[in-house]
Amino acid sequence: MTGRAMDPLPSPAVAAAAEAEADEEADPSATGPRTSQVTERCDLDPGRMQMPQGNPLLLSYTLQELLARDTVQVELIPEKKGLFLKHVEYEVSSQRFKSSVYRRYNDFVVFHEVLLHKFPYRMVPALPPKRVLGADREFIEGRRRALKRFINLVARHPPFSEDVLLKLFLSFSGSDVQHKLKEAAQGVGDEFTNCKLAARAKDFLPADIQTQFAMSRELIRNVYNSFYKLRDRAERIASRAIDNAADLLIFGKELSALGSDTTPLPSWAAVHLSTWGSLKQALKGLSVEFALLADKAAQQGKKEENDVVEKLNLFLDLLQSYKDLCERHEKGVLHKHQRALHKYGLMKRQMMSAAHGREPESVEQLESRIVEQENVIQTMELRNYFSLYCLHQETQLVHVYLPLTSHILGAFVNSQIQGHKEMSKVWNDLKPKLSCLFAGPHSVLTPPRSPQEDGVCPH
Repeated sequence: MTGRAMDPLPSPAVAAAAEAEADEEADPSATGPRTSQVTERCDLDPGRMQMPQGNPLLLSYTLQELLARDTVQVELIPEKKGLFLKHVEYEVSSQRFKSSVYRRYNDFVVFHEVLLHKFPYRMVPALPPKRVLGADREFIEGRRRALKRFINLVARHPPFSEDVLLKLFLSFSGSDVQHKLKEAAQGVGDEFTNCKLAARAKDFLPADIQTQFAMSRELIRNVYNSFYKLRDRAERIASRAIDNAADLLIFGKELSALGSDTTPLPSWAAVHLSTWGSLKQALKGLSVEFALLADKAAQQGKKEENDVVEKLNLFLDLLQSYKDLCERHEKGVLHKHQRALHKYGLMKRQMMSAAHGREPESVEQLESRIVEQENVIQTMELRNYFSLYCLHQETQLVHVYLPLTSHILGAFVNSQIQGHKEMSKVWNDLKPKLSCLFAGPHSVLTPPRSPQEDGVCPH
């Protein structure tokens, strides 16, 4: 930390300085003009956060409790008929609120903006990129998946899940949800101004909070890098299964085409007419089994995309939001605190110069400005401690999500077992049908033997 430890400001001074700071950080496009009327204000009540008795800094959630908070589905609405598609719409369905609403990408953007304004010291997941010209279906599907991950992480985040903004986004069915979101965030201020523990956050922090913060940041960075590589490999595995499905399907079709060939045999090959006819009949029938094999491989690839790759992406989105939060802490409140201290030092030097010049009015004005600046510094120091307080809790949430690793590995192993089991059954069913493809002596059809069975050395 920078700066000296200070006693908490009286509540009116804290509120005034915090309100000024909130105004400075607000995004006008997200919140609109300030008014005295507050719509559906939702103060965060620490008592609702299921914390253990004692230090409210410590959380007691399990992964199952977080996952059970809500499951939100995001599905593409079928394109409307017309010459041009003006926008893509999504149907967003929440189990918790038993709601189903239509949302556009820009609705997600406004929701993200007001959420970040209200909770600047929490892990707000990033949104996928905006649509680019010529965006294809693959891009649109990838963005749908990313929006689904975003809204589920938000819906399961403890402070977010209890806030009016989330309820509005998931359940408001009016025509202008963006206006409703801005109206709800208007004049409310951020979490620091509403949290009852904000002014006492320092009292709950461990003495070595800076060391712990640095260690946690390094750990999360390493975990992120490893999971990023795991996600890439999982994508390649799922992609290979889908490519394998396409190859098997084409393989079967080519066998069927070969069996359906109607080119007549030349006279010199007429002696083998019956053999070729039997082979064609057998080859023609094999396309069914290869189509079934292709279907099983495609199912395995899709299952691994949904159960393995998507869960890895979900965890990576969470880790990235933590990294973004750490960066906001360093470049935001910490930087502003240091800047306020620098400005305070300049004012003190100006006051000393004015005192030597015997300018009473200038000295009095500077004294007033210095007092104001001291209040700003105290507020920024309180915000700095509150930011660390929130960072400590967000670090705990990341660790709550770590057991998701076992879910991911379990899904991967089960997919491999089930996929190989089902494909093995089809291969075994296919094997007896190959016997008619191999003609032995005296018209006895026998499969080829291995080199070892013929007494031939494989070398």
